[in-house]
Amino acid sequence: MDKIPVRNISSSLKEPDLSGTFSIRKLDALLSGQDMVQELHRHSFFYVLILEKGTGEHSIDFVPYPVSDHAVFFMRPGQVHQLMLKHDSTGYLMSFTNDFYAPLKRSASEVLRKVSNKNHYLPDAEQFKKLLSILSGIFQEYSDKQEGYLDVIQSSLDIFLIALMRQSRNPESPSNSGNEYMQERLEELQTLIALHISAQKQVAYYANKLHITPYQLNAITKTTLGKTCSEVINDYILLEAKRYLLATPNQVNQIAWHLGYDDVSYFIRFFKKHTGSSPDTFRKNFR
Repeated sequence: MDKIPVRNISSSLKEPDLSGTFSIRKLDALLSGQDMVQELHRHSFFYVLILEKGTGEHSIDFVPYPVSDHAVFFMRPGQVHQLMLKHDSTGYLMSFTNDFYAPLKRSASEVLRKVSNKNHYLPDAEQFKKLLSILSGIFQEYSDKQEGYLDVIQSSLDIFLIALMRQSRNPESPSNSGNEYMQERLEELQTLIALHISAQKQVAYYANKLHITPYQLNAITKTTLGKTCSEVINDYILLEAKRYLLATPNQVNQIAWHLGYDDVSYFIRFFKKHTGSSPDTFRKNFR
């Protein structure tokens, strides 16, 4: 069973205090006059692509997004993406782990959650100018490494994410509904599903792990996402199936077994019911 390729923040730079937890690079230096072509893969860190000037193609979890000037792409660990950037694109590529940012203060986790709920931002010219100024400061600190630079980078990253969070607010989006308690339980649920989906697909199991009733869990997912907990579980199964179908050469039966389905034909029917095509047809048509 082949795994989806996972990329980590490079530790080859031997950066004191930052190795494996934070990185920022200018795109023009990274591209070096060549197009960037990346096949489907996932990251173990938060990935932020900031395009001052950009052309190309980008899909995140099989949703295509326009690559354009003044665009910001924000990806959570585990998401699958495919990227092609033209050689003359400019901006920054920033990567960081949860451990690098979240320890700043308790509210950092809430900021990160709100920002990472959205993969694509299109700030207006003035907003983008402010974001670019913050990133320029972060890059300078990262390059110079003067005394206290680590604290400055973390504080500047906090300001950058808060600026993005202000742009992510959409009062009509279900994900912005519910109180902080519900949002925290939802995050815990999503983490548990990712860890246990191969063995556990029942709402009662996850409710028990969260020390609440299935009724309470359904109320949380309905309020925050507009879906039942069963629908949230099914959505994750389908997304993970799509990831493996398109990012690996694994056979359908291998993917079914990996997701905890002993009856491959049942998995195929489940997939077709929710997507309108069989796994093999989905793989063929998407590619």
